[in-house]
Amino acid sequence: MFKTFEGIYQDGKVELVEQPQIKGERVQVLVTFLGANTTDSTKLRQLIEQLETIAGIQQGLEELNAGETRPIDQFAQEMQQKYGISS
Repeated sequence: MFKTFEGIYQDGKVELVEQPQIKGERVQVLVTFLGANTTDSTKLRQLIEQLETIAGIQQGLEELNAGETRPIDQFAQEMQQKYGISS
């Protein structure tokens, strides 16, 4: 799973805006420092969405490599039902 959380770094500490629901687990993290005055909230949200898209693609590739696939017809039917698309 890949989840991005916004936070602030100050005085050697990172304070997260939202706390992850990962209690008692040891989890690897990546920390990216953004320019102090160069990133507005819209650009930050776009960056987070891009990172989550990349993570979704990575997860899909891992599932493909593990043989966790389904026929395209089944996928299409699931998407039609999920999003109310008529065939």
